[in-house]
Order: sequence, then structure tokens, then C-alpha cells
Amino acid sequence: MSVSKTNAMRILDGQHIHYNILSYDHQDGKIDGMNVAEKIQRAPESVFKTLVAHSKQHLFVFVIPVHKELDLKKAAKSAGEKKIEMLPVKELQKHTGYIRGGCSPIGMKKLYPTYIDQPAVELETIVVSGGKIGTQLELNPHDLAEIIQAQFADLTHTT
Repeated sequence: MSVSKTNAMRILDGQHIHYNILSYDHQDGKIDGMNVAEKIQRAPESVFKTLVAHSKQHLFVFVIPVHKELDLKKAAKSAGEKKIEMLPVKELQKHTGYIRGGCSPIGMKKLYPTYIDQPAVELETIVVSGGKIGTQLELNPHDLAEIIQAQFADLTHTT
């Protein structure tokens, strides 16, 4: 499947950051993280979803494994806020330039404060959205953190 360059890829190329492109068929509409992990043949622990949340005044980006849920209290604490809520899906494109299922932590309209779930530190590579449905990028989590100025933090529910 041929892939055209996304904004996220152009940014990584411009910073000379190594990544692999993983494509999957999305015609069946199954674009949730667990299905994507299965389609690209990667463990759910290494495939990360990008979530956008907000406080009264700020937006925040959280990058967590697809098989986990964001703990809003931990996320708020990491962001230095008393309370945060998930950004409504209908507002996602307006603020990030991306749509649900194709929201990459790389190349949003603005560089929002971003947090990556702590277990990513131990992994050689993680997979995140490439900026459009059907395209994922596999890269080193430390390279990702550097390019988007992210911090690693405890963000998820323990199961």
C-alpha cells in the first residue's frame, strides 16, 4: 500500500528522526487502537493512542497504550491542573488539525503540553498515528518526546 507523506512524516524527516511507516486497511471501519494493533501486528503495549483533553484554559495531549484508559486525575496532576476533561471529538480537528482515528501527537496546529505514559520509556519503539487513518509511525519514544517536547508521566489506570 503506497503512502503519501503526512505532515507528521515531514516533521520527522526535517529533524532526521528515524521511523517506520506501518499501513493498514481501514475500509472495514475498525480504526480503534486494539484493532489497529492487530492489523499492524504489534503488541497493544507498544501501540499508543493520542488523546486530547482540556482544563478551563488549556489543551493537553496524552499519548497512552491502546489497551489502557487515561486516568483523568493522574493526567490533571501531570499537567499541573486541578481538573481536566476529554476534548469533545467535534472540536478535535479545529484545535489539532487531525480527525479521530488519525490524530498524531506530531504536527498538531500548536505544540500543546504533551505527556507520554511512563511505560514507553522502557520500549525500544512505540507506534503512534501517522496523521491520517490507515497510517501509523513506529519510532523511538525518546525521539518522539524530543520532537514534541513531551514529558513521560504516570497517566493510566492500573488494570
